[in-house]
This record gives sequence, C-alpha cells and structure tokens, in this order.
Amino acid sequence: MERIYKVLDAIVDEYIRTGEPVGSKALQEKIDVKVSSATIRNDMASLEALGFLDHPHTSAGRIPTIRGYKLYIERIREKEAISTGEKEKIDEFFKGISDESDGAVIENASKALSEITKCAIVSTNMISKFSIITKVNIIPTGKRMYVLLLITSSGDIKNRVCRLSFDLTDDEMDFFIKFINQNLEGLNADNLSEEFIEKLTASLGSYMLSLSPLLKAVTELSLEMRKKQVLLEGETKLIASNELEKDEIIALIESKNQLTELLDAAFSGINVIFGKETDTFVVQNAGMITGGFQKDHKPAGSFGVIGPMRLDYKRIIPYIEYFSEKVTNILSSKAEEDPVTIEKEEKGIDEK
Repeated sequence: MERIYKVLDAIVDEYIRTGEPVGSKALQEKIDVKVSSATIRNDMASLEALGFLDHPHTSAGRIPTIRGYKLYIERIREKEAISTGEKEKIDEFFKGISDESDGAVIENASKALSEITKCAIVSTNMISKFSIITKVNIIPTGKRMYVLLLITSSGDIKNRVCRLSFDLTDDEMDFFIKFINQNLEGLNADNLSEEFIEKLTASLGSYMLSLSPLLKAVTELSLEMRKKQVLLEGETKLIASNELEKDEIIALIESKNQLTELLDAAFSGINVIFGKETDTFVVQNAGMITGGFQKDHKPAGSFGVIGPMRLDYKRIIPYIEYFSEKVTNILSSKAEEDPVTIEKEEKGIDEK
C-alpha cells in the first residue's frame, strides 16, 4: 500500500508543479520505487477507485481530488521543515517588529507571510480582547466637537468623534477625564457591558445631561474593541492568478469577514480548506491553509494562506507553522512584561 501512496505523492507533486494531468511515464522517474509503467497504471487506477485521483476528459493522465490532496497533506506534514537559513531570516524579521503594538505585529507578519508565500493572507485579530484600558482622554476639535481617545495596554489608540448639543466647560471636561479614568483604568474591554455603562451614567449626577453622550461613545468603542478584526493582504496575487475566477475573488474580498468561522478552526492546529467544500469560502478552485496563534495560552488570532488548489503545501505549511509560533512567542512575552497584566494577575482578577 505504501507504494500506491508514493504514487499519489508523486502525482500531486507533479500536478502542483505543472498544472497538467500526470501520466504513468512521467511518474517512473519521480518515484523512488522501480516498477513498470503497467504497474504504475494499475496503482493509478486503484487510487482513482479509492477516490484519490480523477481522470479528466480523455486524457491518460490523472489529477488529485480533494480527498487525494488531503491524504497527501497528511503524509507530508511530518516530513517538511524550514531550513536553518530561512528560520534565521524570519527570526531577524520578527526581531525588527517585536517592539511594535500587538496589532502591528500581526499585520506586519501577515504582509511578510504574503511576500514569502506569494499568496494572499487573511488573518483574524482578537488582540483587543486582551487589552486593558490604560487611559481615556477627550480633546476639543471645534464648536461642540470632541474626540474621545481610549488608549490600551496593547499600544492601540481607539477614537470616536462626538458632536454635542453644546460646548463643555473646562470644569466639565476636567470632571469627565478624572471620572472616566478612575472608573475605567485597568478594566478589560469585556467589562464594559451596557449595564456597567448605565451605572456609570447614573453616577454622573448633575453632569449626566452634558456628559452622557461621551459615555455612549465609550460604549461604542468598547464594542469595537471586542470585534474580531479581519485583514486581507496580497489580494492582487489572487486577481493575477489565471486559475481563479475573478468574480469569485471579488466576492471573497467583499465577504472576507465570513471566513472567521473557518479561521477559528485553526486553533486546533493546521487546517486545509478547499473552496469546493464549503459555501463560506467562495473561490471554488482555491485552497486555504490556516494556522492559529495565541497570547498567554489563549487564542488570539489566525492566519490563512489563500491561493489556487495547486498550492505548494510542502513549502507553505512549515512557513505558516513557524510564523504562528513566532507571533505566539512575541504576543505572550508582551503579556508577561505588561505591568498592568501582572498587577491584575497578582490580585487574582480574571480576564476573560
């Protein structure tokens, strides 16, 4: 049976390389088992009967089915690795971005992964869930116009423009800044529930009428922080592919947020999804390799490498595994160094 699987491996390798159906003669030089063309043809027929190969049109050659790709990927998973030289280059890249905010680390890693793999990268980012509010400020920008700034422990700055019915006095602004920082500093975004904001509003007392719109803006920012962010890099690489339908690519770009469910599966390890398997992944002749990363042992996001089904799985899977590992290490080391996180852990505060 192992010989038959080696034939499958050789067919998938050759099909990925050429995009053409693979015949028995071409395989004789590709497999490390010396057998006749007739034996290889019999093996190919067996693989077709098992559902691993397809026989397109009248061609004598075969192409892999989705089932064939999946078996091939399962077989290569433990065999392929990134070279030491490539790892050193990737390590140097991550050294250069390790001091940036968590969101910037993920975004830059996505861009680098797209360049290395020559594929589009879709990534999810749940970093805001881990963010602790470190400071809130309000800045007047014009007549009855104010910008509310919410600064987090991850280095992100969220803002919301607020148009009020009247200008705030210096006393009202000073009160709000002091009040909001006393009540929000050190809290996680998940703590800013509607009920919590209602209690804060009631605590404003005589300032309720003038300052409650600003508290409403805080609620909107907290909801934004809890949203899972989806980023797509290198979409032009998809558009440039002759193997993918342009209208399907446009539909993917417009509906990228719908990929989050598929990307969430990456937290259980490397997964490969094909467009023909699900309505969510709308590019039918494409494949997506997904891998997740963590922060402080909790899911923090994931990467998905998207390209034609003939992706170079041997090369790309080790890359996405290594990138996921590096991002996990950077995000987790930041969590350990974050003084706010350390203080909360010492006090036994549960961060969900």
